[in-house]
Amino acid sequence: MNEFVYLHHLVRIAIKRWESARGDERGEVTEKVILIAVFAALAIAVAAIIVAKVTAKANSISTG
Repeated sequence: MNEFVYLHHLVRIAIKRWESARGDERGEVTEKVILIAVFAALAIAVAAIIVAKVTAKANSISTG
């Protein structure tokens, strides 16, 4: 659960940055590209965490 708290904090920071940049249109494309890259990285991190937890749980199940 600790990973989700960290990710939630990062998303809140990104949203605050996005809101502060709305008024100023200079560098808007760069800002959007960076924000999309951050969200993509967060999605990959969440997917990796979920895969690791599911794999660990699957490996702990006795089949014999």
